[in-house]
Amino acid sequence: MPGTRSSLRTAGILLLITVAGYLAWYLTRSQPLEVELATVSRGAVEATVVNTRAGTIKACRRAKLSPQAGGQVIRMEIREGDRVKEGQVLLALWNADLQAQYDLARQQLATAESRQQESCILAENAQREYIRTRQLVEKGFVSVQRADDANATARANRAACTATTAETRRARAQIAVSQANLDRTQLIAPFDGVIAQITGELGEYVTPSPPGIPTPPAVDLIDDSCLYVSAPMDEVDAPKIRVGQTARIMLDALPGQTFEGKIRRIAPYVTEVEKQARTVDVEAEFVNPDQAALLVGYSADIEAIIEHRENVLRVPTQVIRQDNKVWTLDRESQLEERTLKTGLANWAYTEILAGLSEGDQVLLSSDNGEITAGTLVTPKPPQP
Repeated sequence: MPGTRSSLRTAGILLLITVAGYLAWYLTRSQPLEVELATVSRGAVEATVVNTRAGTIKACRRAKLSPQAGGQVIRMEIREGDRVKEGQVLLALWNADLQAQYDLARQQLATAESRQQESCILAENAQREYIRTRQLVEKGFVSVQRADDANATARANRAACTATTAETRRARAQIAVSQANLDRTQLIAPFDGVIAQITGELGEYVTPSPPGIPTPPAVDLIDDSCLYVSAPMDEVDAPKIRVGQTARIMLDALPGQTFEGKIRRIAPYVTEVEKQARTVDVEAEFVNPDQAALLVGYSADIEAIIEHRENVLRVPTQVIRQDNKVWTLDRESQLEERTLKTGLANWAYTEILAGLSEGDQVLLSSDNGEITAGTLVTPKPPQP
């Protein structure tokens, strides 16, 4: 039957066309794009401020010490790294001449004290003799001239006692002068600490720094019992920081560790350095300084916590694009663009006030930069 054969032929042609079209679509269809997704969840979000350039760990007390007088080092009581106590002698200069002057002053004091004792005893005896003579005058046994002579002798002896007393005081003052000169040849620790550096050796000459000409100190003493971090903050962020605010301290030497800190000082002026942003120096102290072995001079960063909120809706900050836009995953595994209303934010997380719900998935990263609305995506398999 010619009509039946024609219908079958037509049906076969249509079937072949359909199969060919499906194969063509199947072979040329776009594969889902592998992307990394992040899930909207609840947690803590903080508004923080971080220094613009690396800060430094410093000691609350650090003294670069030199003797008050110049001379040859004859005694070195310390080595670098030694711990010393307040008042301990660190080094001494040659001072034999000054020691001799001190010994001479002590001998002069002993002599002056002996003369004072002698003259004052004579003065007391002369005063008693004058009193007895006056009594005899009143009874008529001796003349008035005899009483006048006794009075003159008593007054002269009192003057001699006063003079020798003054001489004794002068001798004591001379000892103080000699002792001060001796002290100038010794370097004394002004506080407890550790010796960081020594400039000079036994037998070498040291000289105090002349005015306007800095010279290396003989001893660098650090009180490492009190440490803090000083770091420059951008002038725009400085008004947000307050003394007493909680802060986190991070050290390049100890990656992965965070130290609890507290803002202790904000400089009352802006530092202007050529070709650099204007900054304000901020200091933060360690709440638990014994948490790790900290060294003065470590580079450090201060992250001042301006505001903290718990259990808020948040997303990683890096998923947010310009104008607060993000790519979200719809039910058909396609990307759609949404605009968010955000709250607190830092480099890690941003608070979401509107635009997303808990459990939504947002685009975190993609190997293909050509992302458009409706792009079919599939999550990347987890990395081993």
